[in-house]
Amino acid sequence: MTRFLPSGRRRDICVLLAGESMQAQALKSRLEDHYDERIDPESFYGALDTLERGGFVETRTEGIHDVYALTEAGRDRLDDHLDWILDQVDRDTG
Repeated sequence: MTRFLPSGRRRDICVLLAGESMQAQALKSRLEDHYDERIDPESFYGALDTLERGGFVETRTEGIHDVYALTEAGRDRLDDHLDWILDQVDRDTG
């Protein structure tokens, strides 16, 4: 498997989008709640742009807002990464 999103923030964005599509501000707020700290907007939007360029996230317009969603490729990579995590945990505790 090729390397999956070397940035933890990008992985966490994908995790949040696996549950539901979200507007950027809602996504940023959920991430800030999880990290218990403010995220620089430039850094956050840079992560979203990188995910979109990589084909893991797509943007669509709903009304006047952009909504972000995980693509099928993003879901596949997230599932592969989760399998890898579970294999490592099972191996280490097994």
